[in-house]
Amino acid sequence: MHGEKPKQVDCSAIDGIIKEANEIAGEVADKAVLDAALIAAAQAVEHYEITRYGTLIAWAKQLDHDDCASVLAETLQEEKATDDKPTQLAETRANEKAEVAA
Repeated sequence: MHGEKPKQVDCSAIDGIIKEANEIAGEVADKAVLDAALIAAAQAVEHYEITRYGTLIAWAKQLDHDDCASVLAETLQEEKATDDKPTQLAETRANEKAEVAA
């Protein structure tokens, strides 16, 4: 939007969350407990993304790039909606099944 070419950047925080999820997946034998753990890992990724979009929106506004802030705000809302789905799944089924299994 402002003449800059986007570039890919590795994120050690997300890599760490994924590594942790893979380690947990290898350690948990019960499917119900594994489902709850993987949902929690997916939520950790979403929460991290939500914080980053919030920061980017603030920076865009500070730089008077309201057009960018608007696009980022749309993406932030999409991330929040995405986060709602695993929360509902965990609260309505997965966590309860994991508790019974444990």
